[in-house]
Order: sequence, then C-alpha cells, then structure tokens
Amino acid sequence: MAGNTSMRILLSFLQDQVTTPHPVPSYRFWQHYIKNGIKEAGMSYIEVPEVDWAEGLVYNEGSAALQNWQERSWQATISYIKANRQNIDIFLTYLYPKQINADAIKQIRKMGIPCVNFYCDNIREFKTVPAKFSVFDLIWVPEYEALPMYRKAGVKHINLPMPMWVEPQLRHRNQFTEQPGVSFIGSKDMLRENLLGQAIQQGLPLSVRGAGWLPQHNGPAVETGSVYQKLINQVNFTKQHGLSGLAVKMQQQLNKLAVIPVSNDHIFTSPDFDEYINITQNSMVTLGINRVPTFKRTHHKPLTYSRLRDIEAPMLGACYLTEYCQGIDRLYDTDNEINVYRTVDELVQKATELLSNKEKRDKLRINGQQRALNEHSIPSSLNKIKRTIFDK
Repeated sequence: MAGNTSMRILLSFLQDQVTTPHPVPSYRFWQHYIKNGIKEAGMSYIEVPEVDWAEGLVYNEGSAALQNWQERSWQATISYIKANRQNIDIFLTYLYPKQINADAIKQIRKMGIPCVNFYCDNIREFKTVPAKFSVFDLIWVPEYEALPMYRKAGVKHINLPMPMWVEPQLRHRNQFTEQPGVSFIGSKDMLRENLLGQAIQQGLPLSVRGAGWLPQHNGPAVETGSVYQKLINQVNFTKQHGLSGLAVKMQQQLNKLAVIPVSNDHIFTSPDFDEYINITQNSMVTLGINRVPTFKRTHHKPLTYSRLRDIEAPMLGACYLTEYCQGIDRLYDTDNEINVYRTVDELVQKATELLSNKEKRDKLRINGQQRALNEHSIPSSLNKIKRTIFDK
C-alpha cells in the first residue's frame, strides 16, 4: 500500500448468493454494516462473485457437503485473487472455524496479502482459541473477556468493538420527543426474563419487545425419546461442551432458576426497523442486557460480555443503561457517556434516577453518541487494523 492512505479490501463477511436467507441464525446485517463502514472510511471492497460464504454455515462439521463447499469456495477465491492481485491490499473475513481452509489462507498470505478474521462468539463458543485461527495475520476480537485466551494461545489479535454502522441520517434528530419509561428490545431467554421480571416486580415502568415474548399457541407434544437416545444426546453434549459443561448442566437441572415472568401488560409486539430506531432513540432509558445462557456458567452466576447493542444504542443517541461486563469501562465513561448496572436492584435504582433527571439523560445521549461514533466506528477499527498490519 505504498503511499496509499486508503485500503482495498477483499471481503468475506457472510455474503450469500440466495434470495431467501439460509436456515441459520440472522446473518445478513453483518455485510450491510461492514460494507457501509468501509465506504465511510474512504476505503473500497471487492468480492469473489461466485462464492456464497454464508452457505458454509449450513453444513455440519466433517460432512461431505461442507468439504464440497470448501473446495468450490476456496478454489474460486484463490483464482479470483490471482486475477485481481493488484486490486487487493488485505483479505478481511468473518469465518467460523469449520469454514476455514488453512492451506488456502497460507497461499493467500504467500501472495503478499495479509489475512484478518473477525469473530464475535469467542466467550460463548470456545474454551480455547481454535487452532485454525492461528493461520491468520490478525484476529479481530470484540470481547474483552476473550483476550486472556488469545494471549495464552499466542495468536496475534486486536481488541476492537463490534462492527456497527448506522445511517448518517439516523445520527441526527432535528425533532426529538422522549417516550416515557424504560425500553428493552431483544429476544427472550430465561436470564433476560428473570432480570426484567424482577425489575418490573419492583415497580420499574418497563416495556419489552422482541422475538419470543408474546404468548404462542402450543404445538404438538414432543416425544422425549428412548433411554438409548438420551444417552446418545448426552454423549454428543459432552463432546461439544466437555465434562465441565455437563457438570454445569446437571447443576442447572438440580438447582433450577425460579424465573419471575414478565407480565403480559409489559410486553409489546416486535418492532419493525423504523419502530426499533424510534424506540431506541427516544425512550427515556434504553436498556441493555449482557448476560447469556451458557453451559460454562450456572444461571445463578451467568456469563456476561459486551454485545452489539452496546455500540448501536449510543450511536443512535440513546440514553443507555446496560449490564456491566469486563471491558465496558474501556469503551465508555460509565458515569458520563452511558450508565451500567450489576444487579437488578442497581438496574432499578439507576433507571429510576435517569427517569427523574432529564439533564443527565441529555448528557448521556450527547456524550455516548460522540464517543461511539468517534472511537467505536468501523472506520476507526479499520484504520487501527491498517496501522497494525502495515505500519511495522
């Protein structure tokens, strides 16, 4: 990149080649964010036209279908790079371990193209850094809690925020009308329900929206399976989560979380995009929850890590109150840019204080948005990657 202040990126960020999304959890937003972030940074990207990167998530590890996808995709990628080498400064990817062909990455690096992989489920999915990640020049790691794991593995990495981009017109509100109360938007799980249920029980004026919250009609009864099938399931579970995961699962079964449900009068229909933006920006307090169900921790002492919402909500100018996790105080001044809570009592106390203090709400909106847009944006992250790779 001699003398070039920009960066030309070959991009593999879960792009697909289908009209209907593949049957895997939501993924298309990633390419929307990263592509727009690249453009905003004044950089450019190109793509391997015939490769469906998201398709690789559909197939099981070790299957013939996955092997076939790998052969097709990586051969096409190598051929494309050879034909377009002069237009590529860096290969930026979002690849799961099962998608990675280490030999292909090595070949790309031998052509003088640094390879950087983003991955954002390190804490929840891995006990150790996947061996395949070591083939990259750099791993983009958003979770602060995952850094000791990478240091121990000796895998070169950089701690940068989740890649989040919001449209410029959504960053500036000419007319602003606060909506009363505290809002949470996110899918339902038992940890979120218990936290929110307890907060509502203490009188917090809270509205809840997202997948799974509204009552649904019960489907047909599901067979529990034979003793043999249960044994097979337990063996497969142990292979995936280890003996420690099995021990946590058994603890959770013996000491079940007594979930306090969220009453129906606090649950509202899932918002469309415009409603989502409006609620996030205009609620008196927008709530974040960083605890996740996992077999690494019991439900009584859950795993927490910073989520995409911790970047998005401040970027949108929300008055944001989120759950404390390691590293959140490196992203923000938790007194003047966002607020954090550690317990349900602290959640209720801090939310109540914000509801009664417009001056503080306005301060968090302005300062949090400025910090997120200036320091946690995709252009900022790309420039840090550029300096790490090329300014040696």
